[in-house]
Amino acid sequence: MQFLKDSFDRLMAAYQQQPYPDLQQRKMQLQALRGQLLQQKPALLAALNADFGQRSASESQMLELLPSVGSIDYSLKRLKKWLKPEKRHVSWLFLPAKNYVVHQPLGVVGIIVPWNYPVFLSLGPLVAAISAGNKVMLKLSEFTPQTNQVLKNIIETALPDTALVIEGDAGVAAAFSQLPFAHLLYTGSTAVGYQVMRAASANLTPVTLELGGKSPLIIAPDANINQMAERIVFGKTANAGQTCVAPDYLLVPKDNIEQCVSVLQQQFLQFYPKAQFEQSYPAIINERHYQRLQNYLTEAKAAGARVISCLDVTPKQQQQRLMPLTLVLNAPLDSALWREEIFGPVLPVYGYQSIEEALHFVQQKPKPLALYLFSDNSALQQQVLQQTHAGGVCINETLIHAGQEDLPFGGIGPSGIGAYHGKEGFLTFSHAKAVHQKGRLNTGQMAYPQHRAKLFDKLLNYLLRP
Repeated sequence: MQFLKDSFDRLMAAYQQQPYPDLQQRKMQLQALRGQLLQQKPALLAALNADFGQRSASESQMLELLPSVGSIDYSLKRLKKWLKPEKRHVSWLFLPAKNYVVHQPLGVVGIIVPWNYPVFLSLGPLVAAISAGNKVMLKLSEFTPQTNQVLKNIIETALPDTALVIEGDAGVAAAFSQLPFAHLLYTGSTAVGYQVMRAASANLTPVTLELGGKSPLIIAPDANINQMAERIVFGKTANAGQTCVAPDYLLVPKDNIEQCVSVLQQQFLQFYPKAQFEQSYPAIINERHYQRLQNYLTEAKAAGARVISCLDVTPKQQQQRLMPLTLVLNAPLDSALWREEIFGPVLPVYGYQSIEEALHFVQQKPKPLALYLFSDNSALQQQVLQQTHAGGVCINETLIHAGQEDLPFGGIGPSGIGAYHGKEGFLTFSHAKAVHQKGRLNTGQMAYPQHRAKLFDKLLNYLLRP
C-alpha cells in the first residue's frame, strides 16, 4: 500500500536528519504528549464510551489514562540516567583504554495496537519508543474508530514529524507489518502474532510480541477466599474481562468449590448491583466477540457443564452486549473454554485434590502471560515461582503487576517475546552500542606480527598454560 510506504519514508527522512535527539528534545516530546492527553481527556473518555457501547469514565481513567500518564512521568524522571553511557570493565590486556555502552535510537519503529485498551496500549509503547529517540508509526484497531480520531489528534499534535497514526482493517495491518521497521511491537492474539512475526522476518525486523494465552489463578488451600474475592472479581471483570492478563481459569481445592462460587457471586453483586451494572459496567466491544463468548457457554452447557451467571440479564442488556461474571463448572477439558483464550467475563473453575495436581495442570498448558497465586504460605509461593513459567506473576493480587512501571511486562513462548515498560521499554527500542576507546598509547602493538616473537608468544604460552 503506497500510503504506508510514503508515511514510512517521510519518517525515515526525518530520522536521518536527526538520528540522535538530545535529552531536552525527548523530554519536550514527552511533556507535549502528556499535555495533549490531559487537554483532550473529555473527548477521549466520550470516544471510549462510544466505541465500547458502554464504558464508564471512571473505568477508562483508571485503566487507560492513569497508567499512560504514569508511564510518561516515570520516563521523564529517569531519562537522564538512562541516556548516560554505561561504563564497562576493560581487561588488563587491553589497557590503557575504556569501554562503555551507549544506547542509540533504532530509527523508525512500528507499533500495532489492539482494541481492548486502545489508549494505554498505544501510549505505553509510544512513550518507550520516543524516550529512546525513535520515530514511530502506530497502527490502531478498526474496532475503535472514535477513539482513534482523538488519539490521532493527540499524538500528531504533540509529536509532529515524530509519530504518525495509521488506521485500517486487517489488510492494512498485514501491509503495515511488512514495512522495514527497525523494530515492531505487536499486542494482540497469539494467532495473529505468528503472522506478524512471519511478515517481519522478511526484513529481519526484530519483534516484541505481547500476546496472552490462558492465565491461571490458583487459590491455595490456605487462602481466605472471603478476603481475596474482591481482588479476584476485579481482575476478571475490569473492562469486562477484555484484558490480556485477566485470569482465564480458576484452580480451587475441590472441597471449596461451592464456597468459592458463592463468595464470587456475592462479590460481583457488591461491585455491580443491577443499577450500577446497567449504567457503568463495560460492554463487550462488538457483536462478534459477544457471540463468540455466548458460543463458548452454549458448547459447555451442551456438554453438561454448570453455567452460573452472577446476575440475571434482561433482553435489553443483552442487546447492549452487557455480560456479567459467569462461572462455569465441569466444562470438558477439550471444550473451547479450556482451549481458547476467553477474553471476556467467563471463568471456568477446576477443582484439584492437591497443590501438586494444580501445578501439574498449569505445567501441561502453554506458558501464560500471567499467573496468579493466592496464598500466605511462603514455601508454597516459592514452589509456584520455581515450578511454573509465566510472563509475570502476582501473589495475592491480580492485574496490578502490569501497571508497575519498574517491572518488565512481557510474555514467554506462546504468550509473547520480549518486554517493555519503564527501563525495559527504553532498552527494547534502543541499540546498545559497544564502544572501546584508546588514546595515543597503543600497548596492543605487541600482538602485531612483527612483534609477536619478542614477547607476545611468551605471554600467550603463560596465559594458556595447562
